[in-house]
Amino acid sequence: MKLIKSALLVVFIASLFCCKNEKEHKDLTKAEDTTLIDETVKVIPIKHGTLVLETANEVVYVDPTGGSEAFKGQKKPTLVLITDIHGDHLNIKTLEALNLSDVTIVAPKAVTDKIPSAVSSKIQTLNNGENYNHNTIDIKAIPMYNLREEALKYHTKGRGNGYVLDIKGEHIYISGDTEDIPEMRNLQNIDKAFICMNLPYTMTVESAADAVLEFKPKVVHPYHYRGSDGMSDVDLFEKIVTENNKSIEVMLLKWY
Repeated sequence: MKLIKSALLVVFIASLFCCKNEKEHKDLTKAEDTTLIDETVKVIPIKHGTLVLETANEVVYVDPTGGSEAFKGQKKPTLVLITDIHGDHLNIKTLEALNLSDVTIVAPKAVTDKIPSAVSSKIQTLNNGENYNHNTIDIKAIPMYNLREEALKYHTKGRGNGYVLDIKGEHIYISGDTEDIPEMRNLQNIDKAFICMNLPYTMTVESAADAVLEFKPKVVHPYHYRGSDGMSDVDLFEKIVTENNKSIEVMLLKWY
């Protein structure tokens, strides 16, 4: 009888240990920390609208700002994507500090017109609707612009780019500065989406959530959510999305 009780106690303790490990694993994959890692792409939030996407063969800097110190410890980029001309997306001093002379920079014409040729010998202009292939990454430029009358002055249609990246079959959407435009709502088969939401420059939390519920990415990352009156309510965004479609996973990363 004592032998049976001892065996049951061992099983009970082992089960507690397993449950603890399982909970810790779930907490890590919830991505409340600064880095999300999955099977193919490592997502590293830097700040606001600046991020790094890393695979085994590619390192993509998106809208690099903050000087070289913001990228301390990061691998050298193989590709740089820039969405718009505003200082929180295009920062010439940061581009110069990162030593990008042999790195491909992809951006719309309004941006490439402003980048000194000394920054890189590989500056590629890509406008709305156009495609470009960089090694293992297929890039499509998606429009980004404002819809509200009072916000039209911030982002005019055709000037900036959102991007859809195809990285080994995984589709990643980077919204740039936009509202819930038809081009976003009509997206299909998006695995990860980075969605902006800050007033008065882009869109409300409610508009962002409504668009996400329409194009149904597998995972959505709220980003670029600091506006003129502080931070947008990303918890409300998560609540709206998950209450209406539990198959969409909202990942809250550390941007600020």
